[in-house]
Amino acid sequence: MKQLAMLLAAAALLAGCGQNMEVQPKYSEYSRAPLFRGGVLRNPPAGSVARDDLARDAERRDKPALTAALMARGQQRFDIFCSPCHGRTGDGNGIIVERGMPRPTSYHDERLRTADDQHFFDVITNGYGAMYSYASRVPPRDRWAIVAYIRALQLARHASIDDVPPDQRARLTAAP
Repeated sequence: MKQLAMLLAAAALLAGCGQNMEVQPKYSEYSRAPLFRGGVLRNPPAGSVARDDLARDAERRDKPALTAALMARGQQRFDIFCSPCHGRTGDGNGIIVERGMPRPTSYHDERLRTADDQHFFDVITNGYGAMYSYASRVPPRDRWAIVAYIRALQLARHASIDDVPPDQRARLTAAP
């Protein structure tokens, strides 16, 4: 008799154990909510600005000053994100071409040499052709650094001796 009572008590405890968690009232963000007319996922009020949006927009809009630190950061970010496809010199012969992917356009192509900086920034942000967007991987300041480094690669490939300052030109033309 004592065992039967303990067995019934254990069965009653086990039967009521999971019900509270299974049938408890809860809010699912994609279901209709009685609190709001018309459902859930309300539009934000007019004129509201998400946190850090103004700062992010300023970073996208304003190019940083060209410094040695910015160029070093641009080279580092270029080597990480761009060189697998575009190659270390920007000629479009990255490692992915050897693996059968389409060859990207060389940065030394006339069309890209005459393109403005905003074009490169937008391509990094939104992607272009087979290239996907890097907006979630590369912050805006680093995108500008990459653009500055791309311009340095283009200048280095197409520079002449007349582009070198006169005080340094003699050092380059001297015999070794």
